[in-house]
Amino acid sequence: MEYIKRIRDLREDNDKTQTEVADYLGTSQTMYARYERGANELPIRHLIALCKLYNVSADYILGLDNSFKA
Repeated sequence: MEYIKRIRDLREDNDKTQTEVADYLGTSQTMYARYERGANELPIRHLIALCKLYNVSADYILGLDNSFKA
């Protein structure tokens, strides 16, 4: 589950807190933390929103492509 590491790394590289990202996604910090730990799967709507937030492709977040930019 490459996306677990990637969403955490993207958040940290962009100096964002879990709360900031959760607010952007319209979810709670607790639920977002569960995505980063792999306790819950990331919904597609949140994957799309994270791609827009960080300007990366879904393939990058999912670990299917190592090219950083969308």
